[in-house]
This record gives sequence, C-alpha cells and structure tokens, in this order.
Amino acid sequence: MYRRIINFLRGSVRLQVESPCPERVVNLCAAHEIPFWALKWQDASAFTVMTTRRGLCRLQEVIGETTCTVTPLAEYGAPTLLLRFRRRYVLLGAVAVFLLLFLAGNLFIWEFRVTGNRTVPTETILRALEDYGLHVGSFGMEVDQEDLRNHVLLELPDVSWLAVNVKGCVAHVQVVERQRPPRRVEEHEVSNVVARCAGWVTKIQALDGVAQVAVGSTVTEGQLLISGVMDTGRSGVRLLHGMGQVEARTWHEVSVLVPLQGQRREKADTAVRFAVDFGKQRIKLYGKGSMTGANCDKIIHYTPWTLPGGFRLPITWVTERLVSYETSPDEKTVEAARQEGEAAALALLEQQLPPGSTVSDTRFAAAQRGGCLLVTLKAECLEEIGTQVVLPAAQP
Repeated sequence: MYRRIINFLRGSVRLQVESPCPERVVNLCAAHEIPFWALKWQDASAFTVMTTRRGLCRLQEVIGETTCTVTPLAEYGAPTLLLRFRRRYVLLGAVAVFLLLFLAGNLFIWEFRVTGNRTVPTETILRALEDYGLHVGSFGMEVDQEDLRNHVLLELPDVSWLAVNVKGCVAHVQVVERQRPPRRVEEHEVSNVVARCAGWVTKIQALDGVAQVAVGSTVTEGQLLISGVMDTGRSGVRLLHGMGQVEARTWHEVSVLVPLQGQRREKADTAVRFAVDFGKQRIKLYGKGSMTGANCDKIIHYTPWTLPGGFRLPITWVTERLVSYETSPDEKTVEAARQEGEAAALALLEQQLPPGSTVSDTRFAAAQRGGCLLVTLKAECLEEIGTQVVLPAAQP
C-alpha cells in the first residue's frame, strides 16, 4: 500500500521493450539502479515493464546506442492527472476549495464520541461540555484540559475524571465514573430485621443479632426476623446492629386490564425527503414546513460523510422517512388479549420483586369485564424478605 501511494505521487510509466537480448536491458536497469516492476514477457524478444517517469529518462540514456527500442504505452499517477487537467481551471479551483475546506474543517469539532460511561447518560456529559463552551463547531486547538475538568466535573458529581482528545474533527471524550463506597455501618446504630412481606422461611442467616424465627416458619408482613436486642442473662441486655439474610417462599397476585377494542392501521403512505446538516445548520432539500400529522411516524437516518482513512467531514446527509396512516377500530380476540395480559403481568411482577428473586410457579386466570379482559397472575416466588429497620430510641 505504501509503495502504491509513492508510485502514484511521483508518477509511473508502462513501457514496451524490444531487443535481441532483452535480458541485457534488465541487467542494465539493475546496474544503474533504475526501478522497475510488473515485468511481463510478450515473446522471446519483447516484454512490458513499469517504471517511474525519472526511470524512463534514465533508461533512455542508458540504452543509448544499443539496438534496444523502448516505447511508452501509458502514463499513470498524480503528475499525469495534473497535466491532463492543467487547463480545466474550474475543476482545479473546485479541488483547491475542497482541500481548503477539508484542512480548515479538521481544525473544528464536528463530532463527539463518549466512552467509559455506564450510569451517567451521554446526553448529560455533552450538555455539561456545551455549558462550558465546547460544542459542535468549536475550535479544537484550544482545549485546556485542566480548565475543562475544573468546570465540567462540578456539574457531573458521578464523574471522577474526564478528558477530551481532539483528533481531526472528532472529539473523543473519555470518562471515568466515580465509585461510591458502600454505606458505612455505625457501631452505635441498633437495628432489627423485619419481614417486608409474608412468606414461608426457607433460609435464615443472622450476621449480627439473634434470629427470631426458624426455617419452615410462616411469617407475616412486619414480623421480627432478626433482633438487635440480645438478652445475655446476668449481664443484662446487649444492643446490636441486627443484620442478615432471610429467604422465603412468597405468593404474589398481579392483575392487568387489557382492552378488547384496539386500533388498526390502514392505507399507509410513505414519503421520503432529504436534508443536509452542515455543523448545527440544517439545509432542507424539500418544501417549507416540517410538521407532521398525528397519525404519522417519522424515521430519521443520519449518514455522516467521511473520506478514505476515516476523516470526518462536517457534513451529514439526513434521510427522513414519513409513514402516514389511517386507523380503524379493531377487535382483539380473547386469546390474543390473554397472551398480551400474561406478558404484561409477568413484566409487572418482575419489577416488584427485589434483585436475585426467582419465580418458581405461575397460574393465570382471565375474566371479561365490559370491553376489557382482566388477567390475574398468581405466582410463587423465592426472594429475600428481610429489611433493616433502625430502632428510633437507639438513634443518636
């Protein structure tokens, strides 16, 4: 690849060499350091070969008074293109303007790429950078990293480090999020572990405190599971920070209403329109107005323009696809409504359960209520039911 670029820039010539001793020409090229490549034999006394423009002049001097004949067949490379277009002033002017815009455009920021963030949204980071003054179209050679961090990190409490590296017209934003330490357990804090909901205990592990129930016990909501008050007998009462894990089988009931009357799309019409984004400015290639009706979906696809090598240009091609439709009443079948309700009930149950819970058994029931179908889910789950409660009298 590198040699191809060099040969293109300095120009190359394809030659036809005819000689009674063609191998002598090859030896002369090697002896006088004349570059050649892509040699192809045509017959016993002729072959074609590629060389540079300077190599052609040198070869013509070397063969001199020999019986060898050198015939140029074609020329390639940048010098040939410049000679071919030397009188096409409009084309040369367009190339010069393009190169000027390309070089000037790489001095400004036209794209942001944020990496390293998991919990902090990318939009929040870009908004903080914009408040600082770094946005699309900003001059990319004047980014003061220290001053940037001093201002932006104040607006991003969940970010501990941030850096902006500008390469061409792309700003690479590297983020390191802050790792929050776990809640500190105060030694003087006295607490109990109570049941968050009713259930049948399958496992209890008291890390501190005294367990008040055993495996196989049935507990109700709010019942004491692990006590932070320990009776030591002769020494009196000892106050502890009650904590631990209590797993239990629980039973939940979730109901969802699914309407049987829906809407169906009909007579969908599709229209496509285009626009060009130059920085933050949009040039519309369609008529005035961008408002759409209520029954219309808009799908926007952005295509940034890049040059070979990944050089980003400040131009983005925008394709808007508009799908307009009409609606008509549509009756859902009971079976379809039941399936929709079962999926919604399961999703609602998963939102209510704490992390790490499992659903071991499910049963569904459905009943029609007017124009809706009532889907009821009864599920058996295995979950952590213990929740810590600080004793008010023991708080400092």
